[in-house]
Amino acid sequence: MTNAEGGDLYLGIEDDSTVTGIQPYHADESGVKAMIQNRTVPPLYVDAQLIQEQGLQVLDLKIPQSTTLTSTSEGKYLIRRLKVDGTPETVGMTPAELDSRRSDLRLLDYSGRILEISASEVLDYPLIQKLRTLIRERQGDYSLLELDDEQLLHALHITTARNGKDYPTVAGLLLIGKAEWIRKLIPSAESAFQVIEGLAVRKNDHSFDALISTVERFEELFNAWNPETEVMEGMFRRPIPEFSFQAFREGLVNAFCHRDYTRLQPVRVLIDDEGLTICSPGGFLPGITLEDLLTAEPKSRNPLLTDIMKRIGLAERTGRGIDRIYEGSIVYGRPLPDYSESNSQQVKLYIPRAKPNITFTQMLSDEITRTGKTFSINALLVWSYLEQERRLTLTELSSLIHIGQARTRTAVENLVESGLVEGHGSGKNRDYTLSQSLYKIDDKSAEYERQKINIQKSLSDTILDYLSTRASASKTQLSEVTGYSSQTIYKALKELQQQGRITAVGKARSTRYKLADHF
Repeated sequence: MTNAEGGDLYLGIEDDSTVTGIQPYHADESGVKAMIQNRTVPPLYVDAQLIQEQGLQVLDLKIPQSTTLTSTSEGKYLIRRLKVDGTPETVGMTPAELDSRRSDLRLLDYSGRILEISASEVLDYPLIQKLRTLIRERQGDYSLLELDDEQLLHALHITTARNGKDYPTVAGLLLIGKAEWIRKLIPSAESAFQVIEGLAVRKNDHSFDALISTVERFEELFNAWNPETEVMEGMFRRPIPEFSFQAFREGLVNAFCHRDYTRLQPVRVLIDDEGLTICSPGGFLPGITLEDLLTAEPKSRNPLLTDIMKRIGLAERTGRGIDRIYEGSIVYGRPLPDYSESNSQQVKLYIPRAKPNITFTQMLSDEITRTGKTFSINALLVWSYLEQERRLTLTELSSLIHIGQARTRTAVENLVESGLVEGHGSGKNRDYTLSQSLYKIDDKSAEYERQKINIQKSLSDTILDYLSTRASASKTQLSEVTGYSSQTIYKALKELQQQGRITAVGKARSTRYKLADHF
């Protein structure tokens, strides 16, 4: 279990969930912990606790996910996994599984391995010119262009010199190798591009071509199957694609850079009636979850390959290509990319087909033109969730975006200043909606007024609830309790007085409010 994902192991509960209780000699928590430490290399420290289940004693062992490979004291590497029928089994790890696990733990860079075969035999040297073209066209590391071919390959660690002879790295073979040698030496390095309409397969491209050729070909195929919709912006027509090219490219490059090359499964691109899917073998690296995809520190399963892709301009240099994937959907007001079908075996990116929100696209474009600044990914996420939920508090936004409230506040208040979002109230109860200007442009003024009424209604109910527990309260007290500004509270109190639901007692600063006698 520690060589997989860790978890809880219950001694005294069978695989079919039958509670049988533990044997007396297992009732010593300290003794069991010591036994596990003595029989694992390096020693594995677990937490053990006796619990009661159906009147019987059960020992709960909390097993952490190991940060290195753990073997038995006899030198066996074992892993706990589920069989096809869902029942568990413990099996020995194969050499490929050991490499895969080391790669997951970043103890091994598979792409940095040196292949014991002549570079001149397996590399496609004419592709070096394409490599130079990529660096120029995609703003890579221009200093590389000053080197001759041999120096360029050494600088990128595509080849390594040993005893006066050049040998390729795995990353180098993947990048500019001959297809027949890639297939022979790295049989997992297959890629597939498929287009399916209904039940008809329109495109089914499989290959072992070098990555720089594959990326170029897949981009051409993507553009051919990515229709555009023209919209009017003033006197001009603007094409809006079905899928963002930038998001596709980053998703594709991420799939090649971060995939597990020990798994015999291709990187697969699929365009069908539902959307765009990019599937990459190997799950997320330890420490990365669906919740922190946008905030986790950049990590790579193949550091050398990723570094080369950055230096030649194919990958995002900052390591935040995931931001570009999300941005590609948000800027058109479409649903967010979906990684929910990812698991320990694969990472699956799904971008659904959806109509663009032309109104927001225009507003965002106008705001960028006006200020000369682009919006952060956090600000774009704030707007996206407000479009879906209509009204959210700072706490709710922070929970959805999975960042702290301080950073969420900065993002949302920047949108308030830009006029894309409106804030209501203050303090802990401050909440946010899309701006009135957005509703007006989209001819949804009535919807905005309903939203405004709902906000006011919520505040009115809060005031009434508070007054129902007290004889009276001042405007200042109500402002402090609700978190709304004094002016907002004053307007709400006036409306409640006009409705006959509350009465005012006293004058000026000494005025207090209480529920009407008949209410």
